[in-house]
Amino acid sequence: MADFDLCVIGSGAGNSIITKRFADWRVALVDGQKWFGGTCLNVGCIPTKMFVYPADVAQAARHAGDLGLQIGGVGVDWPRLRDRIFGRIDPVAESEQAFRLSQPNVTLFRERARFVGPKKLQLSSGELTADRFVIAAGSRPRIPEVAGLDDPAVAGRVHTSDSIMRLAELPASLIIVGGGAIAAEFAHIFAAFGTQVTVLHRGERLLKFADEAISDRFASLMNARVALRFGQQLASVEATDRGLEVGTVDDDGIEYFFGAEQLLLATGRVPNSDTLDLHHTGVDVDPLSGRVIVDEYQRTTIEGIYALGDVSSPYQLRHVANHEARVVRHNLLNPTQPIAADHRFVPRAVFSDPQVACVGLTEAECRAQGLDYAVGVRDYGGVAYGWAMEDSDHFAKVIAERGTGRLLGAHIIGPQASVLLQPLIQAMSTGLDARTMARGQYWIHPSLPEVVENALLDLDLD
Repeated sequence: MADFDLCVIGSGAGNSIITKRFADWRVALVDGQKWFGGTCLNVGCIPTKMFVYPADVAQAARHAGDLGLQIGGVGVDWPRLRDRIFGRIDPVAESEQAFRLSQPNVTLFRERARFVGPKKLQLSSGELTADRFVIAAGSRPRIPEVAGLDDPAVAGRVHTSDSIMRLAELPASLIIVGGGAIAAEFAHIFAAFGTQVTVLHRGERLLKFADEAISDRFASLMNARVALRFGQQLASVEATDRGLEVGTVDDDGIEYFFGAEQLLLATGRVPNSDTLDLHHTGVDVDPLSGRVIVDEYQRTTIEGIYALGDVSSPYQLRHVANHEARVVRHNLLNPTQPIAADHRFVPRAVFSDPQVACVGLTEAECRAQGLDYAVGVRDYGGVAYGWAMEDSDHFAKVIAERGTGRLLGAHIIGPQASVLLQPLIQAMSTGLDARTMARGQYWIHPSLPEVVENALLDLDLD
């Protein structure tokens, strides 16, 4: 039996904990997933954005006529595009793994593991124990229980975000099941590349986490590019001569059938806590969400065991996991002086077309909390840079408390929304009020951030 000072389960954000400050610790790093480096690097944030960027370029080319430009048709070399992306990502994953293998104080176990006792793991190569554990095992795509999915004739055409980006060929048609960020981003990617896309969503709103005005505008604009079908519960999948037939049922029990070459299931993600037999450790798991329960210091219910990232966080965002990893690193090294994670103002962005970014409360949440608030809105087309873009679809919305000017939320839909949101995140995190933010600094003219400035000035705070 091997004994360690620290065992980290997961090679994504958890891997970043192991710095030179642990050089005198005996560290075990355990990850039995297909790719080293976690979801973000291999099948999530990074490769998807590397697909989004050329999709954005393709969309811009199609709308060049609005600006008086004449550009020929958009062609997509899918194999070249795909191989350019993974030709960069796969070597990064391999080099990160090689680096860990080269460290004398780190033992890497590329195999699955389950707890068999308090602070004891069972691997195929044997058992290990450690004084401290960090559970950073991530999450996996949720696969709904639907008739036909286990048919071998179907399986090769059914994908999740883990496999859709490595398709051999660009599909002529694609059905996406889901209504969240993953569905929105892949709908943009494939539609921009010329695929006929149908989005089937069981709810009545896309991006339900977003402010309602943002969600409504997003659906309206996306519906001009893809076929959106709301209130559709996935019921069956069958193979046909041309690909797949996907059956759905609406709230009235009416059946519908849709055909496509390929199917993408974007129905959420499941924490990998259930793969670890955590009941042998005493670590508590929320029975509804499957998330490992942690306190503000990222400590589980068992002393010496921490958790972070998708396996314990409701946000399932890499920037949140990175923050939590920094907290856990500090608390491992300074157990008598722990610091708490700061989840007050967690931003999220959807890299679709249009792009969406938001932080803080939505207007509906402000109403539900009984807050006295004001709303400021400015269209992109209301500032000079928006004129240059011929933009008539997008806007920024800010929400602040009357009287104090305290920023409560910010919601942006349109080009570079994630960039425009960042100073608002900073303002909320540091306590900068809306009045001071609007008038206490220069705003470059003419630039797109003026849409944020003018949204702030639109607030009636008195």
